[in-house]
This record gives sequence, C-alpha cells and structure tokens, in this order.
Amino acid sequence: MSVFRRVRDITVATLNEKLEQSQDPVRLIDQFLIETRQEIAEAEKLHYQYSGHAKQLKQQVDQAKVMRDKREEQALLALKAGEEHLAKLALQEKMLYEEKVEQYTELYTQSMESLQELEAQLNELKTEYQVVYNKRQYYYARMETLRLQQRMNQRMNGYGMQDVPKMFHRLEDRVSDMEWEARSLRELRRAGSDFLNQAGSAVQSSLEQELSRLKQKLNNQREE
Repeated sequence: MSVFRRVRDITVATLNEKLEQSQDPVRLIDQFLIETRQEIAEAEKLHYQYSGHAKQLKQQVDQAKVMRDKREEQALLALKAGEEHLAKLALQEKMLYEEKVEQYTELYTQSMESLQELEAQLNELKTEYQVVYNKRQYYYARMETLRLQQRMNQRMNGYGMQDVPKMFHRLEDRVSDMEWEARSLRELRRAGSDFLNQAGSAVQSSLEQELSRLKQKLNNQREE
C-alpha cells in the first residue's frame, strides 16, 4: 500500500489522452507540473519526517540493547557475589529490555520499508516531472511554430501574391492615364504652335499685299 495517496486530477496515464483533446496543451501540462511539484514537496516533507522517526526508533533499539546487555552483566556479578535475589531482579529487567528490543526493532523495520517505498515514489514523481517538463518544452515549441505560421498566413492573406496582378493592373491604368495626359498636352502645344505659324503667314501675306498697293499708288501719283 502506498505511503501517501495521490490526489492529482491528472496522472501520466491520462495526460497523453487529454493532451490530444486539449486546445491548450501547454496550460494542461503546466497544471500537471504544478500538482506534481506540490506532491514532490509533500513527499519530501513526509520523507524527512519518516527519516526522523526511523532514527528515533533506531536509537530506542540501540539503547534497549545496551541496557539488556548491561543487566545481564549485573546479573552475572550478583550471582558471583552470591546475591541471587539481585541477580533475578537484573534478569527480570533484562527480559523487559529484550522485549523492548523486539518491539522497536519491528517498528524500525516497518518504518525503513515505508521509507524505502516513499523514496521510490519520490524518485518516480521526480522522473515523471522531468519527463513531462521535457514534453512541455516540445509542445511549447509546437504551439509557437503554429502561432508563427498563423501570423504568416494572415500576412500572406493581406499582402499575398493573389493581390499582385490587381496591384500592377491598377498601376498600369494609372501610368496609361499619365501617358495620355502628357501626349494630349504635347499635341495641344503642337497644334497651338502650328496655329501661330499659320497666323503669322497670313499677316505677312497681308503686309506684302499692302506694301504692293502702296507702291502702285506711289507710281500712279508720279505719273500724274
């Protein structure tokens, strides 16, 4: 029978199953680690108490053995001295100490067995903790990879390749409009220049006609 009863809601036996169903495995693992640390602390405290108790029992056994041997020596000395009555008293106490040795030896043995069982369970808890802690690191890395992948997908959705053709199409339209405006202005300036040139030719022709008319008038006056 276990020295202490586990009270965790999650055990290693069910952790893997719960991890597959959990939306947040890291939080689930953290809960397991917290509960395991609490168990380890309780087990270490119990181990300390058991160790102290076993030490006290061992002292009782050792003291009882010393007194048992001492009373036997006293009984021998009393017999040598012819004090049979004192020898019997010493032997009676020796028998009491022998009983105490047996009783405390049994308690000490039980305590040592429980202590060994507790040590095994404590080592098991520490091993479980380390294994699950390593699993946490793995799941944390997976969740971080997933989070970064989701961020990348969101970014690609907002600025993805599917928008590039639209972007260049809009740019092409804008550039075409700018080119048309520039071409229209250039044609307008050219038309204006041609108009001015044509207008200048007309003025020059009129001037020549006026000049010819005046020359003819002058000649007519001279003839008169």
